Amino acid sequence: MVVTDSVLSDAVLTLTLLCFPSLSATIADCFYSFRFLPMKKILFIALMFPASMVYSAEYLLFFLGGQSNMEGFGYNKELPEEYQNSIDDVMIFNGFAVPDDSSEGGYGQWLPLSPGFGTGYKADKTSYTLSERFGPELSFGKYIAKLTGKKIAIIKYARGGSSIALGASGYGTWAKDYQDNTTLNQWDYFNNTVELAMGVKDIDGDGEADTLTPAGIVWMQGEADAYNEAASKVYLQNLTQLMSDITAVFGSEELPIVLGKINDSGKTPETRVMPYIEPVWEAQRQYASSHNNVELVQFDHEIEFLEDKWHYKSKHYIELGKIFAAAMHGKLD
Repeated sequence: MVVTDSVLSDAVLTLTLLCFPSLSATIADCFYSFRFLPMKKILFIALMFPASMVYSAEYLLFFLGGQSNMEGFGYNKELPEEYQNSIDDVMIFNGFAVPDDSSEGGYGQWLPLSPGFGTGYKADKTSYTLSERFGPELSFGKYIAKLTGKKIAIIKYARGGSSIALGASGYGTWAKDYQDNTTLNQWDYFNNTVELAMGVKDIDGDGEADTLTPAGIVWMQGEADAYNEAASKVYLQNLTQLMSDITAVFGSEELPIVLGKINDSGKTPETRVMPYIEPVWEAQRQYASSHNNVELVQFDHEIEFLEDKWHYKSKHYIELGKIFAAAMHGKLD
C-alpha cells in the first residue's frame, strides 16, 4: 500500500471526527463509532496507529562496577562489525568516574548501548562525550539481551585503579567510611550514579515511564588491592561487605553476583605487576564458594595485555562480556 499525504490526512481526519466530534466525546463513543466504518478503513487506521507505537517498557537492570578492566581499554576501531553500532533493546547509564574528593562524580545520561563507554568517557549534568574505547558492557549487553529475550538496562560505574581498602590506592577507594564521611569517594559516586539513573522514569525517551527490575551485579576489580600487601590480606572481608552494601542499594542482598577473576600479565611471581595477587585470588574464591548467589568466572586460556601490562587487548573485553552474560544468565534461571 502506498501511503500519500492525502491518504494519511484522511485517516487522521476520520479518527478525529469519530473520536472527538464534541468536547464531551468519550473513548467509549470512539469505539462505538468504529462499527460504522468500512473494514478496509478500520484496518488502515489500525496499521497507521498501532497500539504498540508508544508503551511502557520493562527492563532487566544490571549494575556493572569495579576498576579499569571494567571501565574498559578496548579500542572501538578494533571492534568487529556486529559491535560497531548501537545494540538493540539495551540502554546504559554510565556514571562519570572521577578521583576521590571531586564534586562531579556519577553524572550521565541514559543512552543506547554502543561503543564509547570505556576509559575516556566523560559526562556532566547536561552533556556527555563518548570515548574511543569500550569495555565488557558492550558484549555483555548484547548477549544478556539475546539470552534472556528481554530489554536490558545497564548502570555502570567503574574507576580505573580504585581499591576497596581505604588508602590502598591513589586512584580512589570504595570504602564507605572514607575521611569519616566528610568528603566524597567512589562509594558516593556510585550512589550518585544509581540515584540519577533510577530517577529517570522514561529511560528510552518514548514518552512513557519504564520499569527497571534489578536483576544482578557484575564486579570486575581487585588489581589495586592486589598491589598493596595490607589490602590484599583483608580483601575477603572488604569484598564481602561491599557486595552486601551494593546489593542492598538495589533492594535485595540475594541478587545474583558475577565476579571476574583478576589477571596478571606476569606469568611468574617475579614478573607479576601485582605482587599480592594470590591472597586476592583466594579471597575471590572463598567469597564465591560461600555464597550461593555468587559465581566467579575467568578466561579459560592465556590472554594478551596492552603494553602497560595491566589492561587487556580489545578482543578479550568482548570475550569477557560474553563470559559475564553466560554466567549471569545461569544465575537468573
